[in-house]
Amino acid sequence: MRRRQFIMLLGGAAAGPLAARGQQQGRVRRIGVLIQLAESDPEGQARLAAFRNELQMRGWRVGDDLQIGVRWATSNDERARVAVAELLKLNPDLIFANSSVSLRAAQQATRTLPIVFTTVIDPVGQGFVASLAHPGGNTTGFSYLEPSVGGKWLDLLKQTAPRVTHVAFMFNPQRGPYSEGMSKFAAEAAQQLSVQYTAAPVYEAADIASVMTTLVREPGGGLIVSPDAFTVTHGTGIIDLALRNALPSIFAERNFAAAGGLVSYGADYVEHYRQAAIYVDRILRGEKPADLPVQQPAKFDLVINLKTAKALGITVPQALLVAADEVIE
Repeated sequence: MRRRQFIMLLGGAAAGPLAARGQQQGRVRRIGVLIQLAESDPEGQARLAAFRNELQMRGWRVGDDLQIGVRWATSNDERARVAVAELLKLNPDLIFANSSVSLRAAQQATRTLPIVFTTVIDPVGQGFVASLAHPGGNTTGFSYLEPSVGGKWLDLLKQTAPRVTHVAFMFNPQRGPYSEGMSKFAAEAAQQLSVQYTAAPVYEAADIASVMTTLVREPGGGLIVSPDAFTVTHGTGIIDLALRNALPSIFAERNFAAAGGLVSYGADYVEHYRQAAIYVDRILRGEKPADLPVQQPAKFDLVINLKTAKALGITVPQALLVAADEVIE
């Protein structure tokens, strides 16, 4: 069952008037898009579709007066740098980046071309913008999560799987420097809930297996996976190992719960792409990124994989099932 509410940002006007003013009198505009996921990933395609559809709702004829160049799998620094260089050769009017890695590459390549980002965690702390209210420079967009969500993840994992007594917080410090802040909030929540806590940085695939091996030495293990380019790339392997070792796990992204993770809790990526298209539209029509405040998510989705819960022998409390935005059966 699924209950999802979409947030209409900035009071958007009706599609009709937007379409009427959408024509650019023959001028073709170009957008360069950087997507962290692989082109074959259905989730990535759904996000891009939401982005394109919103632009079309606002009067742009994608493929006609608006050309969109996409580069996929920009999940590491080198790939992101190459992708940005390729897009800049197309003389875009704007770059749209969907991760810290791709945003960093875009900012290093240009300080004048407008950049809109989405699903970036703690953009102020990472130095991408001066502040949320006044981002400054050529960059604005939509933040994904704040560090305090680390505590919420631990609390939800404990609620979903009450038998959890010790937890590892898995993250890659290089790909997700914001994760250390999340880890601190998770550690504080663990202390309040009397859960043994371990920060578990991982740098290569072998480290992931090592964390799992350590967790299963005693019963009651649980896993929190912070979202960064490394853990997203290795997401399938993380889920498989967690299931193989009977470890309840929580992620930030719905697609990980859909793939077999026990729980996910985070903002809606697809909705973020739609919202980003609104800013892209406004900038293409003349507004400056520095004048558009960075938006924070207003709604978070809780997804529980009941099939995984049953496989792990977990009886999810009914109250939590009722509160969930989606229960995968």
